[in-house]
Amino acid sequence: MQSVALSWYVYRLTNSPFLLGLVGFAGQIPSTFLAPVAGVWADRLNRHRMVIATQVCSMIQALVLAALVLTHRATIADVILLSLFIGLVNAVDVPARQSFLVEMVNGKEDLANAIALNSSMFNAARLVGPSIAGILIGVVGEGVVFLLNGLSYIAVIAALLMMRLEPRKGPAKPPEPVFKNLKEGFAYAMGFRPIRSILLLSALTSLMGISYSVLLPVVATEVLKGGAHTYGFLVAATGVGALAGAVFLAARSSVRGLGRVIGLSSLLFSSGLILLSFSRNLWLSTVLLLLAGIGLMSQMASSNTILQTLVEDDMRGRIMSLYTVAFMGMIPLGSLLSGALATRIGTPRTLLVAGVSCALGGLAFLRGLPALRREIRPVYARLGIIPEVASGLESASQRPPS
Repeated sequence: MQSVALSWYVYRLTNSPFLLGLVGFAGQIPSTFLAPVAGVWADRLNRHRMVIATQVCSMIQALVLAALVLTHRATIADVILLSLFIGLVNAVDVPARQSFLVEMVNGKEDLANAIALNSSMFNAARLVGPSIAGILIGVVGEGVVFLLNGLSYIAVIAALLMMRLEPRKGPAKPPEPVFKNLKEGFAYAMGFRPIRSILLLSALTSLMGISYSVLLPVVATEVLKGGAHTYGFLVAATGVGALAGAVFLAARSSVRGLGRVIGLSSLLFSSGLILLSFSRNLWLSTVLLLLAGIGLMSQMASSNTILQTLVEDDMRGRIMSLYTVAFMGMIPLGSLLSGALATRIGTPRTLLVAGVSCALGGLAFLRGLPALRREIRPVYARLGIIPEVASGLESASQRPPS
């Protein structure tokens, strides 16, 4: 709701597409640089308390924004600074919260369902939130939307405070230089081919694929010759598809087979973009975006699940921070790239380039899948996900060298 209301408010305040993009950029770019450091903090500190702290900061940001707007004192500089602030908060929150999710789930066999259910709630909010925001903006204005968002954190923080969790296992280690911990996490990720492959495919998808959403207003108005309602249909179709993909994954009973789901989902997402680049019909475009939404959510949620299953707990924060950079940190860069390409070669051709790039990444991932399975199998055997079928698997399943 706040995201939609903020975009509307900035455009109403400035009538500038550039400033609208700048506000979005300010809210996203901190993840590219701060998330890796936040991953180190998540491995060192109490993740539960970190998430509480980030939610308190988010509440403060929303309430300050509401106060400025409701008192008619907000300027575009205030909005940019507050967007940058919430971007910094989110850069810490996402790796901490992703790592904390595992502490809330007692058995790893339930982890895939927990992640998929989390994705379902996220995408349900994406469907419902904009509609509610649109009504409230017209009835009571953007300031009230910001105020409601700020007040909603009271329930979130109360729920976090009521949690009673088992302390993390393992002896406390003396703090080491942050750069050394960053280097260890990067070496760990790049030294284990399954983690490396998932991160690289996620980064490619975010850089070349997810940025398609920036071009949807152009698709709606210039390609499909529609208006705001056309744009609404396209956004809703993507959200419905993403929700369907999350529900599909939530119904799965095991993490086994998710590697193939990642590759095939990448191809489904890229196929939707490729075909969308040729579509000039609203209903066909809506169906294609629904399929793209299914593919994108299935790929990202499956990637998250496998990473959470494979990674050692003392490396979890750093690996999830790298996933945050690959997933969220590439989006603002991809948005700039898509905008530049669309200016030069047009929106349909930009969508075609994005789809082909993601398709090549998905095909490469599927081609290397047998080798990835051989490296993953000992880890799954040690965790009890699959039975050990040969001697020596336990020793083979130890942490990859860092």
